[in-house]
Amino acid sequence: MTGDMTTAKRSERWSGYGLLTVMAIAVVLPFLSVFLASVQPAGTPVVGLTWPEQWSWGNYEQAWSVAAFSDLIRHSLIIAVGVVPATLVLAALAGYALGTMRLPGGNAVAAFFIAGLTIPVELIVVPLYFDLRGLGLTNSFLGVILVEIALFMPFSVFWMRTHFQSTPESLVEAARIDGASSATILLRILLPLARPSLTTLGLLVFMWSWKQFLLVLVLIQDTTRHTAPAGLGFFVGQNTTDIPTLAAGTIIVMLPILILFVIFQRSFIAGLLQGAMKG
Repeated sequence: MTGDMTTAKRSERWSGYGLLTVMAIAVVLPFLSVFLASVQPAGTPVVGLTWPEQWSWGNYEQAWSVAAFSDLIRHSLIIAVGVVPATLVLAALAGYALGTMRLPGGNAVAAFFIAGLTIPVELIVVPLYFDLRGLGLTNSFLGVILVEIALFMPFSVFWMRTHFQSTPESLVEAARIDGASSATILLRILLPLARPSLTTLGLLVFMWSWKQFLLVLVLIQDTTRHTAPAGLGFFVGQNTTDIPTLAAGTIIVMLPILILFVIFQRSFIAGLLQGAMKG
């Protein structure tokens, strides 16, 4: 009986490893294909996963200068730096209130945020354009920042509310008995415990903000103020035949997200595991 259980556990473990391997290959292969295409000689027709006979790093310099990626990436960073901290602060405050306090209508407010997860940006982008145009916020980074904060709040509040709901009530009650205010409980007790969840949320919000294409394309029609993904779209339209240079531009746009995930991968995984265990 024990031997059968051991065999079953071993089989389950190897099945898990096999599934993870397949998923890893599915993620890595497309990126590897784009990277290898980016170092082929300029103008070379690329088919599938092809190892370059000559590594042409000049494609990156060509893409950087032609597409003016220095300006595009700066614009994307301006928006992300405005969106990520504000989203984390607002989500932490709302999640704390909805997750630990018995507020009148708190469940209805939480359901309202969850309902926001079902609204696609394609459905609201045109009305948003006219609203922001009336406020004079089109063709401005501030307009995009405000819209993205609102767009990411439903998931962010849901994420932080779930985290704070899982906090032991005894911990909060003990702090209140000791005379700690709500602000003190949040800042000194709960937020340090929420660091993995906040880091994971911050990385997700940065990624979502960085890859916004349609929203920026509609709200910012001045091409000199476009972000990296929007600029890459125009770059692709102008260079449809030079696949290696296009691939180099794609890698340039992806690189900031990859760097952040490499730097914060431990905290990101810890946040995901923490959320999974709480779920």
